[in-house]
Amino acid sequence: MAEARVETSVPEIRTVGVDGMLVSFGSRLSEPANRAALAFRAALAKESWDGVEEVSSSLVSAYVRFDLRHLNHADLRMRLENLLAQRDWYAAGLPDKRRLWRIPAVFGTDLAPQLPQAAEAAGMTEAEAVASLSSARVRVQTIGFAPGQPYLGELPEAWDIPRQSQLTSRIPEGALAVAIRQLVLFSVATPTGWMHAGQTAVRLFRPDAEEPFLLRPGDEVQFTSVTPEELQGLRRDPLGGAKAEDLA
Repeated sequence: MAEARVETSVPEIRTVGVDGMLVSFGSRLSEPANRAALAFRAALAKESWDGVEEVSSSLVSAYVRFDLRHLNHADLRMRLENLLAQRDWYAAGLPDKRRLWRIPAVFGTDLAPQLPQAAEAAGMTEAEAVASLSSARVRVQTIGFAPGQPYLGELPEAWDIPRQSQLTSRIPEGALAVAIRQLVLFSVATPTGWMHAGQTAVRLFRPDAEEPFLLRPGDEVQFTSVTPEELQGLRRDPLGGAKAEDLA
């Protein structure tokens, strides 16, 4: 079945604070809205307008921060409107220089204790859940919440499961958690309401590296199932066994 189109065909431009503007392509996550946000953010970066200091994207929006000494609100809005009019951003191609990452993960066991709970919520056995999660090829829809932390999706409809009503007090770095048709790969240890279904050894945030965030919005990720013993060996690898290949 084709993806449903977002509820409006006209993106919305809004002022954010004193020096920001947000271009939103939908009020909720959808494949076309996320694709549009990624493509529009890449186009903004390519334009490299004088006065624009930062461009980034969220799940369904692209953000622009600008220097008021060089660019005013009216001029920036006009430029954004002109760029929006150039194409159908909902059908735009994804950014260049994307990569496919294959990341080893342990599903279940004491390392990822909420796999049974997540599988039950999705109406699957544990084996079916592992097969589904490890066969899914998901996209980095955005980076947020913590440095280098990706939101990955979308998973099949069976994984449209709610977050927990109570927080898990601590989920470790490298944890893979699931809810609302998305996976989150945690870059730091933190409390969460997402269900801890997998565990990796990958380091997503490397502050001393030339590119501190391992993953980029638009990258694709597939998790390969390994044993706890294999994962322990991978902890000696700076990338935790993660390997990337360029996407055409």
